Amino acid sequence: MRKILVIGIGAGNVEHVTVQAINALNRVDVFFMADKGSTTDDLVALRQEICARYITRSDYRVVEIADPPRDRSSSGYRLAVEAWHQQRVAVYEEAIERELQDSGTGAFLVWGDPSLYDSTLRIVDQILTRGRVTFDYEVIPGISSVQTLAAAHRTALHAIGDPVLITTGRRLIEDWQLGVRNTVVMLDGDCAFRHIDAAGVDIVWGANLGLQDEVTLAGRLEDVGETIQDLRAETRAARGWIMDTYLLRRQRDP
Repeated sequence: MRKILVIGIGAGNVEHVTVQAINALNRVDVFFMADKGSTTDDLVALRQEICARYITRSDYRVVEIADPPRDRSSSGYRLAVEAWHQQRVAVYEEAIERELQDSGTGAFLVWGDPSLYDSTLRIVDQILTRGRVTFDYEVIPGISSVQTLAAAHRTALHAIGDPVLITTGRRLIEDWQLGVRNTVVMLDGDCAFRHIDAAGVDIVWGANLGLQDEVTLAGRLEDVGETIQDLRAETRAARGWIMDTYLLRRQRDP
C-alpha cells in the first residue's frame, strides 16, 4: 500500500528540521511540492535545500503541483476556502495516483507544524474519504512560528497558570473580547492589532521567523504598533510576501 508522510519542516531555518523528520525524509520516494507561483519560489527552494542537505539517498523525485488559486474576492471566507480545498484535493489526488507506485512512499513538506493553521491533513483525509486512492499516512511534527517567535524574544508565552489563545488576524477583534491575557495571532494580513485598544497591552512580534530576513520587535503596543506596520510593509515589499506571528499580552493590574 502507498504511504504518505506529512512532515513538519519548521518555520524557515533549515536547522529546525528534527531528527525524526530527517529519518522520515530518507524514507521518501516522491516529494509533492505545491507551486504557488513565482512570488513564492523561495519557499519551494527552501524545501529543496532541506532535501539536498539531509537526504542521503539519490533516487528520490520531486513532483511540483500547481496549487489552485484561491478566490479572495468572495465575501464568504469559509465557503471560499472550502471550495479551494476541494480543488486541492482533486489535484493532489491525481498527483498521488499518477506519480506514486502502490508500494511507494510520498511526502508533503509542511511549513511549521502540520497541526497549526495548515490544510494538508484535511486535504489528505478528504482524499481518503473519496476512495479513489488508498494509502496509509503518518504525521511528523515540526517547529512552528509560535515556538520560533517565543525563542527569538527569549520569552514564555504565558505566566504561571495563564492560558494562551491562538487565533487568526481575521478573528482577533472577536476573540480579544474574551479577555484572555495572552493571545497569539497568526495569518494576519492587515495588522489587526490596529483595531484593539492598545492601552495596557504589550506586543511581541516577528516576521519571516527563521529566515535570513527575520525581523522582530517587542514593546508596548501603543509605542511600537506603527513601527511594526512600517517594518511589515518593508519586509513584504522586499520579498514579495510575508509571514508574521505575534503575541499580545495584557499587562497585569498594579
